[in-house]
Amino acid sequence: MSGYWAGILTILAINIIFAYGIFLPVATGQLNLGGAGFQAIGAYGAAFLSASFGLPVPVTIGVGMLVAGITGYLIAFPLLRTRGVYLVLATFAFAEVVAGLILNSDTFGGAMGLSVPAFIDWHVAVIAAAVVTVFIFYLMSTRFGLTMRAAHDDEVVTDLMGVNVRGVQVAAFAIGGALAGLAGGLYAHSFNFVEIQSFNALVSIYVLLYVLLGGTQTAWGPLAGATFFTLLPEALRTILPALKSSIYWLAGAEGPVAAPDDSWRFVILGALTIAMMVLRPEGLITRTLVERISFRRSNTDKGALA
Repeated sequence: MSGYWAGILTILAINIIFAYGIFLPVATGQLNLGGAGFQAIGAYGAAFLSASFGLPVPVTIGVGMLVAGITGYLIAFPLLRTRGVYLVLATFAFAEVVAGLILNSDTFGGAMGLSVPAFIDWHVAVIAAAVVTVFIFYLMSTRFGLTMRAAHDDEVVTDLMGVNVRGVQVAAFAIGGALAGLAGGLYAHSFNFVEIQSFNALVSIYVLLYVLLGGTQTAWGPLAGATFFTLLPEALRTILPALKSSIYWLAGAEGPVAAPDDSWRFVILGALTIAMMVLRPEGLITRTLVERISFRRSNTDKGALA
């Protein structure tokens, strides 16, 4: 496999894991805009242990994931006391605090970043993404997953039914932080370098868009959202020059055609994002859509058996 496609698959796998890390708090009704902070903790934790102590990759990634999960558990108690836009601002502030601490720390390289000596190939990230995906689907089918959905749909009624809503939300926040830390650790060992500029506010916004536009009602949503928004810009990189050449050929223009400006990819991506928000406000994949597909499949199977 070429280095280009290996890099694309690595980024896709990391984005899927990262999206699931944000999906779990969102599935309980808590918007988390601090994903970049958890990913930075996992990435710098793995990078520091690898560069300073030469620990094996499973240990560095595991410790970074554990630290991110514990951090998510500890900050969940004060953060989840807020609601709505204040929760969004609080999680965003957390990510900025993490970035500021790393940026002003000589131990973690400050603005210069850290080199990571241990390298992992693309298939490691892909296998990790597959395992996380299976885990999330299983988790959402358990009683814990059902309580998450109930808390998302109506927190008051869920609490009146005797469910510890705060405990479910804290657990979802902690598991989500650990998964974001896993994504950060994989990022560090896949690209062999980390710098805090790679974990900025735009990263938190993008991954939240993956979840919201993919759909928050089922585990299919983050998978679809991360895949769509990761692969679409790369597909446009090939489609736009071919489209421009076709238009010039139809217009009768002769001679070589210059490639379109790269910013057009993001213009189209932004337009598609707005269109999806208008046409599919509940996300690409909803619970109703999954149930409808499952119903049609079961009817087809029954017809075949008959």
